[in-house]
Amino acid sequence: MYLKEFEIRWSDVDANRHLANSAYLNYMSHTRMAYLMELGFDQKTLAQHEIGPVVFYEHIYYFKEAFPGRPIKVSMEIMGMSEDAKFFEFHHNFYDYKGRHLAHCEMMGAWMDLKTRNLTGLTNEFLKTFSGAEKAEGFRVLTKEDTRRFAKTPKDLA
Repeated sequence: MYLKEFEIRWSDVDANRHLANSAYLNYMSHTRMAYLMELGFDQKTLAQHEIGPVVFYEHIYYFKEAFPGRPIKVSMEIMGMSEDAKFFEFHHNFYDYKGRHLAHCEMMGAWMDLKTRNLTGLTNEFLKTFSGAEKAEGFRVLTKEDTRRFAKTPKDLA
């Protein structure tokens, strides 16, 4: 499990004086990118290969409030990945300074080719690295159908 520690800043707090929903999203995104950077997926390398990660959904379950004044930790685990690593599922957990579980998030995403703007599997170099990363207990191989499990489709106004 990958862990990243955060100090709750004034700008991370909402009108109820606890950690805002948007801050949870930002902390998870930062944790994911820090993890990917440690794997070698930094901005320079992603730009050279013209790929980037995209989020399909983030489902957050809140258990306890988080307040400024004490650090929190955000975990990240790889829960699923397609064989070509086009699709991935990460789980995040939030913990307070005493290790109490504050929130849980399930997110699914994919890699996008920034030239064609289409989803893409990873090149051999990236695939080897990403596929070789530590997997969480309960890890599963994802299929395209897994990305459609909530069956939401766009509905235009016109």
